[in-house]
Amino acid sequence: MFETIKNAFKIKELRKKVLYTLFMLLIFRLCCYIPTPFIDTSVANDLVSKNGLLSLLDVINGGSLANYTFMAMGISPYINASIILQLLMVVIPKLQDMQKEGPEGRKKINKITRYSAIALALVQSIGICMSMEGVIMESYRSMAWFCYIVIGVVLSAGTALAIWIGERITEKGIGNGISLLIFIGIVSRLPATAGQYIQAAQSNADMWWYLILIIPFIALIVVAIVTVDLGERRIPVQYAKRVTGRKVYGGANTYMPIKPNGAGVLPMIFATAFMSFPGIIIQMVGAGNSDFGRFYTQWLGQGTWVYAIISVVLIIAFAYFYASISFNPEETASDIQKYGGFIQGIRPGKPTADYLKKVNSRLTLFAGLYLAAIAVIPMIASAIVGQTENANQILNLALTFGSTGILIMVSVSIEMVKQLESQMVMNHYKGFLD
Repeated sequence: MFETIKNAFKIKELRKKVLYTLFMLLIFRLCCYIPTPFIDTSVANDLVSKNGLLSLLDVINGGSLANYTFMAMGISPYINASIILQLLMVVIPKLQDMQKEGPEGRKKINKITRYSAIALALVQSIGICMSMEGVIMESYRSMAWFCYIVIGVVLSAGTALAIWIGERITEKGIGNGISLLIFIGIVSRLPATAGQYIQAAQSNADMWWYLILIIPFIALIVVAIVTVDLGERRIPVQYAKRVTGRKVYGGANTYMPIKPNGAGVLPMIFATAFMSFPGIIIQMVGAGNSDFGRFYTQWLGQGTWVYAIISVVLIIAFAYFYASISFNPEETASDIQKYGGFIQGIRPGKPTADYLKKVNSRLTLFAGLYLAAIAVIPMIASAIVGQTENANQILNLALTFGSTGILIMVSVSIEMVKQLESQMVMNHYKGFLD
């Protein structure tokens, strides 16, 4: 990887793209330190550290939520808006038609997603602020609603800027901008979290034993993620020879690659958003201390076995849902037949579509179980350390170095290196042709 980055800096065009990407990420991180008015950051920090859901959002946003800064919402509303829009595409024919219109349709969908994300950021920022009692400075509590509106507008502007930065990186830089913003948010938390853990371990020697157990697990998770991310199921495809005039076309033996985990981290994000929604609503309406709120937290809240089981079921279900909208076996089989190809041992047409559907279904089941296992590991770690001394430091380390965070970091790094390598190959071909 480091050799690829070193070689990329030797090419002027790639060097400009890499530096532009780094510059935009620097702007994003500087915005994460701009304070939001009317917020008591010490109260916000304390409340976020005690709430598992908010702690997870804080990790993704690079620590901005704990201090309720300008980028407290970050790119999270955009991700949620994208999820909602993908779900609506299944039931709203007009959105399906937009998707089939090509580049123009995608522009319309992106525009709808952007505006939906900003509206969602406004609602989400005010809702979280209302759920955190005492987060407004004491001198401004008499005008709380005015403070809520100002905070919502400021944080919505931060989300809009984050979306703009992400899109500019995708257009003029290297890699997917939205993924890189999540990546840099998680990476920025690593030094501070490790430092807090080491500081806590100096007063409690038992925490060093937890660290000895955590490091091998992290290494195993990284190996598993890299293996699955780089793996592929190769389906052999043979193309018959076609004679047109004096030229012979086809006759090649190739293969069609299918990724074991084509959905990436999306099913985990879908399931997390779905499971967190009831808890956010309960907090927003102020029912956290009611009988129902206590019942939900004790039996269905984050960290319970019921929560973990439902999360596993939802991850597998969303994996199948994403596979159904991203891979069409009938269309793929039709394309293979159209160009004179066939899968060895399988007749063209419907048998080929059925075979592709069976292969895709098995890979989707594997992806769902794989993602479910990754999602459950931090939950198990949280349950084990929940009653121990310095549990917050251990939990923060588990969240920051958790399976979801590692999955995002490793996947984005691999995709970044692949894009650099492909652009370097294109540059060499361009130089050869010139």
